[in-house]
Amino acid sequence: MTNTTLPGGTYRLADDLELTRVGYGAMQLAGPGAFGPPADHDEAIRVLREVVDLGITHIDTSDYYGPFVTNALIREALAPYPDDLRIVTKVGARRDEQGGWPEAREPHELIEQVHDNLRNLGVERLDVVNLRMGGMEGPQPGSIAPQFEALAELQQQGLINHLGLSTVDAEQLAEAQGIAPVVCVQNLYNVAHREDDPFVDLTAAQGIAFVPYFPLGGFSPIQSGALDAVAARLEVSRLTVALSWLLQRSPNMLLIPGTSSVAHLRDNVASAGFALPADAVAELDAIGTAA
Repeated sequence: MTNTTLPGGTYRLADDLELTRVGYGAMQLAGPGAFGPPADHDEAIRVLREVVDLGITHIDTSDYYGPFVTNALIREALAPYPDDLRIVTKVGARRDEQGGWPEAREPHELIEQVHDNLRNLGVERLDVVNLRMGGMEGPQPGSIAPQFEALAELQQQGLINHLGLSTVDAEQLAEAQGIAPVVCVQNLYNVAHREDDPFVDLTAAQGIAFVPYFPLGGFSPIQSGALDAVAARLEVSRLTVALSWLLQRSPNMLLIPGTSSVAHLRDNVASAGFALPADAVAELDAIGTAA
């Protein structure tokens, strides 16, 4: 492994779980819309091996990327896995023949998905499993106890080391914590979508990692213009600004930018290390409430 100092260092989620704050999201390794095989299989393998060479210890994946494509690629590229590599996967959905994402959250479906992930990654125990709830636009209120209890039982059986949540609210986090410890929350959050600001602070106070997805998703024209203006003034890309803002937002923020290109992977890592000046941070903070 290359002795590379990654931006942001590491974050300890549990006594036996420490991840680099700059991770890698494997979704884009599959075909368009995370459906079907990769456009360039060999480049996908090179990307995953470069992830390890860069010193990244946090890969985010799911068996419903492809489906089953990204986990098969991860196993092909990296097994036997480096001792410090941790693979975080998600359950709670499946893919239909049209590439849709129907829910699959009944306890028996979650159990089946965990076993699929174990088999396709080629491991006896999963490092972290996130329970994916909510919808495309955000969390949906309601109890998640039956689903989380099913995963907690698999954890007790020794098939899962740690549990996390995805697309949930603070009440659902509290409910889950009454069942088993939660090490991470993965929600839609970026410089424009700031609804989870209190949630970020809550998880930070509790030592829970917050893993945002869609760092450039859902910006209004006004917000996009403001982001581009900051990027132009600093002579960096808009992604550099977005990732850097996230990394500076809170010490428990873990990034999982995805790409299917080795060159873009290196750019993403370098981007996250850009130090935004205070005036730029203040300007970006303001766009979270822009119309």
